Amino acid sequence: MNVSELPSDSPAELEQRILDFVYHPNYQPLKPKAIHKALGLAPDDYPGVRKAVKQLVLQGKLAYGGNHLVVPPELVTGDPKLTRGTFRQAAAGFGFVRPVPTGTLGAVDDIFIPASATASAMEGDLVQVRVRSGRRGTEGAIVEILKRARRQFAGTFTTHKGQSVVWLDGVNLSAPIDVGDVRGLPLENGDKVVVELVRFPEADDHGEGVIMEVLGSSKNPAVDTLAVMRQYGLQETFPEEVIEQARQEADRFVEGHIPTGRRDLTSTPTLTIDPHDARDFDDAISLSRNEKGNWELLVHIADVSAFVPRGSTLDEEAKARATSVYLPDRVIPMLPELISNHLASLQPDRVRWTKTVLMEFTQTGTILHQEVFNSAIHNDQRLNYEQVDQFLSNPEAWRERLSAEVFELLGHMHELAMVLRKNRMSDGALELNLPEIKVDLDKAGKVKGASLSEHTESHQIIEEFMLAANQSVATWLDDLGIPFLHRVHAPPERRKLQKLTEFIRDLGVKCESLESRFEIQRVLQLVRGKPTEYAVNYAILKSMSKAIYQPELEQHYALRFDHYCHFTSPIRRYPDLQVHRTVERLLQQQHPAGDPLPVLITLGHHCSDQEQNAEWAEREVVKIKLLHFLNKRLGESMPGVISGVTPEGFYVRGTKFPAEGFVPVKSLPADRYRFEKHGQSLEGFRGGNRFRLGDELTVQIDKVDLARRALLLKVVANHTSRHEASMAVSGKAKKKQIKKPTSRKSAGGWRGTSKAPTRKKRRR
Repeated sequence: MNVSELPSDSPAELEQRILDFVYHPNYQPLKPKAIHKALGLAPDDYPGVRKAVKQLVLQGKLAYGGNHLVVPPELVTGDPKLTRGTFRQAAAGFGFVRPVPTGTLGAVDDIFIPASATASAMEGDLVQVRVRSGRRGTEGAIVEILKRARRQFAGTFTTHKGQSVVWLDGVNLSAPIDVGDVRGLPLENGDKVVVELVRFPEADDHGEGVIMEVLGSSKNPAVDTLAVMRQYGLQETFPEEVIEQARQEADRFVEGHIPTGRRDLTSTPTLTIDPHDARDFDDAISLSRNEKGNWELLVHIADVSAFVPRGSTLDEEAKARATSVYLPDRVIPMLPELISNHLASLQPDRVRWTKTVLMEFTQTGTILHQEVFNSAIHNDQRLNYEQVDQFLSNPEAWRERLSAEVFELLGHMHELAMVLRKNRMSDGALELNLPEIKVDLDKAGKVKGASLSEHTESHQIIEEFMLAANQSVATWLDDLGIPFLHRVHAPPERRKLQKLTEFIRDLGVKCESLESRFEIQRVLQLVRGKPTEYAVNYAILKSMSKAIYQPELEQHYALRFDHYCHFTSPIRRYPDLQVHRTVERLLQQQHPAGDPLPVLITLGHHCSDQEQNAEWAEREVVKIKLLHFLNKRLGESMPGVISGVTPEGFYVRGTKFPAEGFVPVKSLPADRYRFEKHGQSLEGFRGGNRFRLGDELTVQIDKVDLARRALLLKVVANHTSRHEASMAVSGKAKKKQIKKPTSRKSAGGWRGTSKAPTRKKRRR
């Protein structure tokens, strides 16, 4: 696609793009003509760029330097070290600013912002930062809040000195927000509320807000989930007109009926494999060998497009949501349950309408043929991942429990999937081991435990078949030149991979340049099962670009697919539904089959943003649930591994209980600590204490701050570092795990307050 085909930005959007470009840390002064070219805009947009630059100069946001070069005004006044970016706040009060990416100047490292220099910035705010050389190396101070990320916040209501106030959730403020007169509202101390800020807190001003909604008592486990839903704009209920349209679709559906034009596959052995607690089933599998001895894989995907008319009220609601959201205690579906759990759901022993992707593979996994068509299937067997893992470990024990057809089908599925997986890995596909946290709740919604989800061979079987189907559909559409939403993963920037290589070597892992995907593969295999595994996997993830939706053809770097889209989950993802509709228009020989490019560009941005929003909300609820669980266990100890190191302290991830907390420097044994970027450690150059990424520790649960959603830990013992730390603690943990030191020397001379180093050290 040529840049000239892109829709022109509005004047405001164009000005913002120019500002982001000029304030990028890597920017070198350019003339307006060169800025226009660097932004990749259409030739006709140059007059708009020139006009926008003039307006920004008049507003004092930009300036002209020598030879008519465009520069930040601070460069003219002698202060060139300003940049802008998105603020991310850590639990301990400090934060980082990620400079706005321009796609032209390349990425730069996050800028460390000490707690004293965060001003009134909150998570996600667009800020302006003055970069400086601090005592810990390069850091920054926020000088201006350019754009607030949001105005509504969830919080906890209370009275303070006779005033009604709200402590905002997940926001690191030293004081609550004043909410004025609340007479008439059904409020009690400790209730969860939603507040809209009319004045943000700054300096000595605590800020002011208005209570928009009372959610209920914070003692109710469901209320915390509601607070996060309000925070991220997640609506659980559907408008009545959307429900009514879903009812009309249900009334039109005739159970067991197969419309003309659909292939009848109801006699073909078919099964589904899903989590044991799955509520919607959007994919099913059939597999057999043909007369040539080749595999014929049939991936059946729920035909959601048959029940969601394009442009309807039902469709517009699904598009606005863009994705289902899976929280520990509920699912917020993209589509009403009449469709997601009934009409489109591939339930067992039911005839359901599908779009089938047929793929023919050789015995070695080479694809020979692919085809997509409308079909009707009968789901013969619903299995969950645990059952399939049991089958794979002892197939004979399942022979009497399954029909002969399903028994044979499962064996064949495993055989082909492992061939496809081996081929992908040989081609350089990357697979990070960052398992999700699964929270176990009791009937009241309270946490009774948590664990890390395992990615077993049963998961791999379904994953390989879904990847194959997505790749096949995308290849078919690309070959035809039809516009649709691709799922792309841009290659990581070379500079980031060079930094990653340095980081991995600093951990003591011998490796060649990680600009080679095969070297990344080797490193991932090398650290598997070791204390540094999580940190290495997470560092690799951070070095990667984020996968997004866009109409432009671009490789999926991690999968190493040249053609890829999302097609296999239309019940829970709107981009899949968009691709289904494109396929349907092709099958019906309608023209044009593809959607207009401007529509796809906008839709891709929206769906990518909504996906990110859902991920943030899911993580937030899990974090809150875990914090409530740990709040009842203050003083107890647990094993963990250092998962991240900063100048202010380090993060520890539990190895038996999957929670992550922060250990501030000031809680460490008294020493003069220096942050060592090379080696990712805090080094005490007086007492010889050292805390390094990957160290195995025992930590004590010191403080749970539910309002700020933070977990603070204290070190009990360092089992890895050359100078093992054994901190005396009080209470139950002390009796269980700590022996009293026999001398002051053995205690490490930890009395007094930790002090920050005076030497300057660069940080990235």
